[in-house]
Formats: sequence, structure tokens, C-alpha cells
Amino acid sequence: MGLGSYLIYIALLLIIPMWAQAKVKSTYTKFSKRPTSSSMTGAEVARKILDENGLYDVQIGQTKGTLTDHYDPRKKVIKLSEGIYHGRSMASSAVAAHEVGHAIQDQQEYVFLKFRSALVPIANFGSNISFFLIIAGMLMGAMNLFLFGIIFMSAAVLFQLVTLPVEFDASNRAMSQLVSAGVIRNNEERDTKKVLNAAALTYVAAALVAVAELVRFILIYLASRE
Repeated sequence: MGLGSYLIYIALLLIIPMWAQAKVKSTYTKFSKRPTSSSMTGAEVARKILDENGLYDVQIGQTKGTLTDHYDPRKKVIKLSEGIYHGRSMASSAVAAHEVGHAIQDQQEYVFLKFRSALVPIANFGSNISFFLIIAGMLMGAMNLFLFGIIFMSAAVLFQLVTLPVEFDASNRAMSQLVSAGVIRNNEERDTKKVLNAAALTYVAAALVAVAELVRFILIYLASRE
């Protein structure tokens, strides 16, 4: 890979995530100012959908930060950021419903969610050690060490790829639940989808970057074997 191509490659690795984050932020800012017809807070939306699905044991709490919302399957807790928890907007309803989507996946033992949960320790270990092994292998000229780094990186990349169907499915469930629960009306569905689609971009961008990095190192390894 020439210097020019390498610089373009690095630029793309930086630009794609930055673009995705900017898209999410602008979409969230826009629709956090648009109230839903139901005027329910994110916490109320989450509780309503949980109860309608028989998930009375799942608790709802707050977490610090912006768009730090998540579902913890081990503790059966949905953590909503302050803006989502108290917000009465399309953005807060969409994000809260998305996290409930994960709780419903957990209840129904959605296969990709179970697979992703099983991958967490392997992916974390692979992510932490892979670059160390790759860099050490390059500096020492030890391509077997380099290969082990690629293998560990593959586990982290697999986690990113498995995350995609989990997140898209949660968003689909969120839309269905928001409509059936009467949180949004037909004329609000389009804007709600925009919020969910923008959030999905961050996962797509992360997966693209992870795959691109893995492919680059695989090509380097193959070139060293010629």
C-alpha cells in the first residue's frame, strides 16, 4: 500500500465514525425538540411497553451522559440517560423503546443476543491483546505472533458484526411497540424511524471500520508469506 493510499485509508477510518456520530447527534438534537402526541417521558414509554410485554421484573434507572442508554441483561435493568429518561420527545420515546426492544429480545431468547452475550469476554480480551500482538509481531518480525493478533482481532470483529442484527432487530421491535402501545401516531412513524436509523449508523460504521482493519492486517500477513 502506497503512502497516498495509506493516508486515504486512515482518513476513511476517521471520517466514517465521525460522520456517523455527527449524524446521530444532529438527528437526536432535532427530534429531541419535537414532542410526541402522547407527551410521555422516555421512562414512561419504557415502563408501558415493558408492562404490556409482561416484563414487570425489568427495572428502569438513570445513567450519566448523553445517549449512554443501554439494557443490562444480567441485572434486568434498562438504564436511560437523563435526557431520554425525562424527555417527552420523539427522540426519547424512540431510544427508550429501542432499549426495551433488547429486553424483549432477552425475554424471547433472541439467538443473536445470546450469541453476542457469549462473545463479550472473548471480544474484550481479543480487543485488548490483538494490537499488542500485531505490533510486537511487526517489530520483532515474528509473523506467527502477528497471526495470533489477527485471530484475536477476529473475535472482536465478529462481535461487531453480530451486534448489527441485534440492534436492527431491537429498532424494528421498538417501532412495532411504539405504534401498538399508542405512544406515537401514524404521522409520527416516519420521524421516529429517522431517529432509530441514525442510531444504527454508529454500529454500521463501527463494523465497517473493524472489518477494514482486519482485512488490512490479513493482507499484510499474506504478503509476508510470499
